[in-house]
Amino acid sequence: MFSRDHLTFEPIPLPDHIDLSDPEMRAASQAFFDTMSKRHTVRDFETTPIPRDVIETCIATAGRAPSGANHQPWSFAAISNPKLKARIRAEAEEEERRFYAGGAGDEWIKALEPIGTNDQKPHLTDAPWLIVVFAQRYGEFEDGTRYKNYYVPESVGIACGFLIAALHHAGLSVLTHTPNPMKFLNGTLERPASEKPIMILAVGRAAQHATIPTVAKIKKPLSEILSVWE
Repeated sequence: MFSRDHLTFEPIPLPDHIDLSDPEMRAASQAFFDTMSKRHTVRDFETTPIPRDVIETCIATAGRAPSGANHQPWSFAAISNPKLKARIRAEAEEEERRFYAGGAGDEWIKALEPIGTNDQKPHLTDAPWLIVVFAQRYGEFEDGTRYKNYYVPESVGIACGFLIAALHHAGLSVLTHTPNPMKFLNGTLERPASEKPIMILAVGRAAQHATIPTVAKIKKPLSEILSVWE
């Protein structure tokens, strides 16, 4: 992280050295693939509470992600308060109504048809927790002096990947929600102008009646997403 203190490069021995054999690596990578293959985006959540410490641990995991110059340009707001979730849903649905009424192009709307989405977002109140992810476009010291952050979209994207994987590993389902624009979240959650809301994660247990779109099971094969140069 960035500090006004004079920080110098001081190498230390790797504190957590992992040394797996080839068979152990294959088993570990396959086990994680099998776990993540069971991850599905759902829009139907049980309303039963999720312990706060589970959410905090998953966010702490996100905070372990690598970032440009180790500035860690992210912040997270975790919300379980029903009134606040209702306010976020109302504001998000207002943005979504504009989106579906013409704010999005015809090609975008057509691309969403197999997913079955519309401007109604009940998951934002049904899910026990909402996690709003903010990207810190620049940092600020206590006196308001700014400093530059680096590779902010890339860093925050990696942290979001860590977070979603951690939540799934904890047995929770996640829906990524990205109303655009989302500036209303700064005021609602009292975040500074230096931060840009990136997404809302609806988090909880999948409802017993939860469904997913058929097309969600269609994933590109490895041959289409990988090039190997040996």
